[in-house]
Formats: sequence, structure tokens, C-alpha cells
Amino acid sequence: MAGGSAIRGSRVGAGPMGEAERGDTAPRFFVPYYCVNGHETRPSFSIEANVVAPEVWDCPRCGLPAGLDAENPPQPFRNEPYKTHLAYVKERRSDEDGEALLDEALAALRARRTRR
Repeated sequence: MAGGSAIRGSRVGAGPMGEAERGDTAPRFFVPYYCVNGHETRPSFSIEANVVAPEVWDCPRCGLPAGLDAENPPQPFRNEPYKTHLAYVKERRSDEDGEALLDEALAALRARRTRR
């Protein structure tokens, strides 16, 4: 057995937790936000800090954006699929440009091989 005088479930320096020990909480205001899935979240903001509540808040349940209007919540952002480097190159260049670049690179490669 470890120490006989240890108090189980506590740590050194731990004391009673409560408002009397910590002091009063700062005055707050709560703002309701609504997401497309019908979730409501009410984060609190400090009155003393003169904070203006943001227009959009992330829903903690589904991660979608939530807005102040319950009837018209913001729509989820369109998620662009991952594009490879080749996909970006194909967006910038036409097939003819690609053929010309390939022919140029092959000609340079063949010229280096014949010099050896």
C-alpha cells in the first residue's frame, strides 16, 4: 500500500471549488445561433468587454456554420475536392500547349543524350 495518509481522488493543493473560492463570474449575455440541421447553440459573451456577437458561429454538434436567424440559417460552404498538381496544370494549359511543351522537353533531352 502506498501512503496511508493520502486522500484518494484529490491532489496536493486542491481545495473546495465554488463561487465563494473563485469570486463572482463576469456578467455575460447569451446569443442563440441556428444551423441548417436545426441545432441551436448559445455561446456566452462578456458584457464588460463590449464584444459584438459575430454573425456566424460554428455549430459544436455538426460543425456547419450557424447564424442568428432561425428561419434562414447559413448554407454550408461548398467543399472543393482535392486537386492534384496535374489537374491545376490542365486548367491553365490547353492540350496543344501541353503537346508543344512535351515536344520541347523531349527535344532538349535527346540533344543532351547525343552530346555524350
